[in-house]
Amino acid sequence: MNLLVTGGAGFIGSRFVELLLNGTLDHPYSSISVVDKLTYSGNLSNLDSVILNPILRFIQADICDRDSMTSIFGDFGIEAVVNFAAESHVDRSIESSFEFLQTNVMGTQNLLEISRKFRVGRFLQISTDEVYGTISQGSWDENEPLRPNSPYSASKAGADLLVLAYGKTHYLNVGITRSCNNYGFRQFPEKLIPLFIANLIDGKKLPIYGEGKQIREWIHVDDHCRAIAKVLLEGEPGHTYNIAGTDELENIEIARRLITYFGKSEAETFKFVEDRKAHDFRYSLKGDKAKSDLNIMPTIEFQNGLESTIEWYIANEKWWRPLLKKD
Repeated sequence: MNLLVTGGAGFIGSRFVELLLNGTLDHPYSSISVVDKLTYSGNLSNLDSVILNPILRFIQADICDRDSMTSIFGDFGIEAVVNFAAESHVDRSIESSFEFLQTNVMGTQNLLEISRKFRVGRFLQISTDEVYGTISQGSWDENEPLRPNSPYSASKAGADLLVLAYGKTHYLNVGITRSCNNYGFRQFPEKLIPLFIANLIDGKKLPIYGEGKQIREWIHVDDHCRAIAKVLLEGEPGHTYNIAGTDELENIEIARRLITYFGKSEAETFKFVEDRKAHDFRYSLKGDKAKSDLNIMPTIEFQNGLESTIEWYIANEKWWRPLLKKD
């Protein structure tokens, strides 16, 4: 089977490809084509450990480019697609939403249309818990209505609906995964955990929105990638699977765990800043369907994963430091 991975030089996509090719994840793929536009958050060096693998090919391309993507599907006989490609930072979407709509909605539509044309056997969309909005108590299952509150989450919700519509209208074998917050190494340092780690290494303050009481659910990127691999191969056509995490924590608790590791105090490191516009208070997913149907559940305990992530950023300053000013 010839697999196409879009956004495969980004944080989650590159780790997915790496785990497939280093033998961690069993797979049936005879070739893996990785497409990435290599915008500010895409980094070809993320694939260094597997770039020489004979079944891997990398193509720099934009998923919105109909001609380029059509050529890729035709030239490499693409039979399955997993779409990681997305603009994903909420703050950036608040400042300028055009790129989010262009990539996340129109880029997904372009991939779906080409997949339909080439009769692709499986199309998996990688989505987010943010499409559900915010929830004060309880947890969302996959039948929860979509109530996105940011331009980013609205663009991802729009893409999800397109994916499901292509499944119904064109009988395309589609699926969706919606994951909670990811963490791990090689995450772009605009996200909360790597940003805070970088600031602590540099002796800078940690910018905490509002009072830091926002609650997020966390999953290690490796657990997420294992789930994606399972859904891609074994998920029911037309189904969505929530990929739940191991821990629900307030953002300020994340900060506290990080400063404890570095031996810092709240007084010297915390800097409370104006809250984000329409900041969702809490996300929480029910992972019952993924667990019961596909035996998917996280295995990496959060504190252990967090400490290994800190250690990676300390040891790999050459990777993340140039990215602090990259845009």
